[in-house]
Amino acid sequence: MTQKIPVVTGTQLVKVLETVGFIARRQKGSHLHLFRERDRRRVTVPVHKGKDIPTGTLKAILKDADLTIEELRNLI
Repeated sequence: MTQKIPVVTGTQLVKVLETVGFIARRQKGSHLHLFRERDRRRVTVPVHKGKDIPTGTLKAILKDADLTIEELRNLI
């Protein structure tokens, strides 16, 4: 059974990533680069005001951050 992916904005996703230890390192245009020292993971989140992150992009970010859809759902 496939889990339904929640719809989130870039700002919401950044807050979730910050709660699991990511720190904003830099921003280039609308893309915010976050880093987690513990395991040296890096993720890039597009932060477009008022726009939701596309499903495929969200899946890729979660994979890069080593988070599951269920963990995302619990942290929102």
